[in-house]
Order: sequence, then structure tokens, then C-alpha cells
Amino acid sequence: MDVEEFRKRGKEMVDYIANYLETIEQRQVYPDVEPGYLRSLIPEEAPDEPEAYENLVEDIERVIMPGITHWHSPYFYAYFPAASSFPAMLADMLSGAIGCIGFSWSASPACTELETVMLDWLGKMLKLPKDFLAGTDGQGGGVIQGTASEATLVALLAARSRMVKQIQTNNPERSEAEIISKLVAYSSEQAHSSVERAGLIGGVRMKKIPTDSKFAVRGETFWKTLEEDKAAGLIPFYFCATLGTTPSCAFDRITELGPICNELGVWMHVDAAYAGSAFICPEFRPLLDGVEFADSFNFNPHKWLLVNFDCSTMWLKKRADIIGAFKMDPLYLTHDHQESGLVTDYRHWQIPLGRRFRSLKLWFVFRTYGLRGLQAHIRKFVSLAKEFESLVRSDERFEICADVVLGLVCFRLKGSNELNETLLKRINSARRIHLVPCQLAGSFVLRFAVCARATEARHTREAWRHITEMASEVLRETQR
Repeated sequence: MDVEEFRKRGKEMVDYIANYLETIEQRQVYPDVEPGYLRSLIPEEAPDEPEAYENLVEDIERVIMPGITHWHSPYFYAYFPAASSFPAMLADMLSGAIGCIGFSWSASPACTELETVMLDWLGKMLKLPKDFLAGTDGQGGGVIQGTASEATLVALLAARSRMVKQIQTNNPERSEAEIISKLVAYSSEQAHSSVERAGLIGGVRMKKIPTDSKFAVRGETFWKTLEEDKAAGLIPFYFCATLGTTPSCAFDRITELGPICNELGVWMHVDAAYAGSAFICPEFRPLLDGVEFADSFNFNPHKWLLVNFDCSTMWLKKRADIIGAFKMDPLYLTHDHQESGLVTDYRHWQIPLGRRFRSLKLWFVFRTYGLRGLQAHIRKFVSLAKEFESLVRSDERFEICADVVLGLVCFRLKGSNELNETLLKRINSARRIHLVPCQLAGSFVLRFAVCARATEARHTREAWRHITEMASEVLRETQR
């Protein structure tokens, strides 16, 4: 493919994408295929000779689309949003074309410097404490990780490294292996599974802290667990607090938890993967109060801030903590400016070496929408969720199972878990909308997350009509 054909095919692909998104609600939101469906649709081996590009494009609808779950359909209400916008898509195209691997400043100065500035821009939108901003001379700063899971793991490993160094400074005879065997990390019992996985990868024990009636970790409960572990000879070193848990969008009380962590030298990482986007709105910013006690904080603009996957923003109060855990400088990665103190080499802030030019997406989206446009997007989703909550409350057969704070509604039919499992299976089998469940206080609960940028009130009302129709069918069957 030469440059002229690329111009032609690129314009065709933009048209295809625009048509796909423009008509997405006409597609079945959840695929009706069985595992292994795709293998029989394509040859067993790659072609020896080049194929016509037209054949490839034709196979998108024949091979790929039948197996797509349409996350950007206005009838997709599962998990959490996967953000998308046209400016972000265009930025991704440019990033792909530039194709730099921004592991160091010298590998592509703009890739590094734009990321530093964009994380400061976003940090200011969130009104983060100045300690988290790089500025021109700050000790903190931001970095784009691939996912919140990566941010959680990076924070845990940095916390582990910091604690080992602190102990060995005063007790040089203690080995790293012996210290690590005593370390213990903590999270809410409602925290995302990736937090527990970070403990597995980091080789440390992880304890889950019980939550209150609002599914939040409170200071008193956390303190009691810490005291018990210290008395048993363990070394608390890391706590991952969650703002906006995956099951119910609950908020750990970081104003209570932060001072405890600071007093005991426990690294507090705040994971706001979904909810963090909402903190750009003044009315939701109080949910972030207490972040001043944190050592690190992250959220995913690729969930709710109109930035395509992947883009998980993470801030450190002291970037030296993370650099000290990961820094490696082989000769082939050194460059003239790295000792100047004026540049950032992001390979020291992450697990992989290579990294894409992801800050372009932030730059394009921030400038195209502006802060007010982004706030309007968040408020629209919250308004749709609140309206859906009112519909649920208006039907005495249903109950709301958790506070509706942002764009997630947790609800269920009054009755047994089996009844609600049957209802969810019936809803998803019809493939008109897509939901996923969670478990709260032993109850099987349906989650309704407003996800797609194109979702409007007519879509959520139609979804509710469908849910109530399915509920009526299930209830009639159980009463026979």
C-alpha cells in the first residue's frame, strides 16, 4: 500500500467508522456466537500472496462484527464506560502514525513533555494538591499507565521497595526476603480483583478490610486490623483505598484512613478508576477530599472522560519513590540530558519499557471539549442514572441496593438470588440490552451503568421497559 492508496483507504475507513457509530444502536448489543465461531470463517494459515484490500474490508462484517460486543451502543449498560470520542480517535491515528516508543525523553521529547504537562492540566482540573503536580520544580508528578491495574501494581511495588529500604537503613542485618515475608497490604473487600492480583505479583500477603453498610472501609475497622497485625509481628506497608468500587460505586472514607496511613508510614494509594472523572465537577469534588494524605492516586480517563482506551492517569506525591523502585540505566538507554534534572524518563515510572504517545489523546480532547464540555458529559450520565433510579423506585417489585452517587444503579427484584439470576439471564439472552451482576451483602444484584456517549433518556427508558417486561415474565413463571 503506497501513500496514495493509504489516503484513499484511510478516508474510506473513517467513513466506515462514522457509519458504524452513527448506526450502532441498530446492531444487536451482545453477540449471538459460540466459542470458536471465528476459526471456521477464515483460513487455517496466512496467505502466501497478497490479497485485495477490498476483500479484507468485506470480511470485517462477515468475520469480526458478528463477534463484537458493542460497548458504545446506547443499550450497553455492563461493567463501566469505555470512553470514546472523535477527537481521541483522531489523536490515536496520529499517535499510530508517529509511532514513537517514548521510554525516555530523548526517544521523543514531545512524547514525554506533553504527558508531563497534560497530567498537570488534568491534576488542576481535579484540584489535586500541588504536591502531586510536576510544575517546573515539584517533587511529584503524573504518568499515564495502561490501566488502573498497572497503577495499583506499580504503587504496591514502589511501596514495598520504600518499606524494605527504610527497614534496612536501621537494621542492615535484615534481608530483603525476610522483610518481604512479613509485609502485608490491605484493600477493601469491595476492591477490584486487580488489587489482590497486585499482591500476588508483588509476592506479599493481601488482607481485605470489611466494609460498613454503605460498602465503604472506615478508619476504626482499618485501625483495629493494623493493630492486630502489628502485634502478630507483621509489617503493614500498603493500603489501596477505592473511590467508586466496581460492584456498587462505594467510597472508602479516605479522610479517616489517610491520617492512619500517614501516622504508621503505610503507603496509601487511591484508586478512583471510574469515579475519578467526576471529580472535575465541583459538586463531586468533595468525594476526593482526603487525597492530600495519599502517596499516589489514579483514575481512568478511558472510562468516562472521552479518551479512548488505554489511558490511566496516575500521580505520585514523591516521584523519587517510584523511580527508586524501577530505575535501570543500561548504556543503550542513556542520553546526554538524563543527569540534567530537567527531563523525565518515564520508563522508570512503569512496568514496561516501551510506551505509546497517549498524551495526544488528552491534548486533543481537552482542547476540543474544554472543561465545561467535559463537565456537561459527566452530568448527563449522572442525570440519566438518577432518572433510571426513579423508575426503579416507582415499581414496588424492585429495590435499590446501594446509594446512586454517579452513573451506576444497583437494583434487584425483591426476592431470592435465584429469582434475580433468572431475570438477568433472561435479559441478556434477549440481547436487546446488556447487564452484568455483582454481589452485595450476600445478595445477587443487577448493575445498570450508563456507558455509551450516545446514550439518551429514550434509551434508558426503553431499557427499563424491557427489564420490567422480562421481570413480569419471570414472576409469572415462578407463581405457576
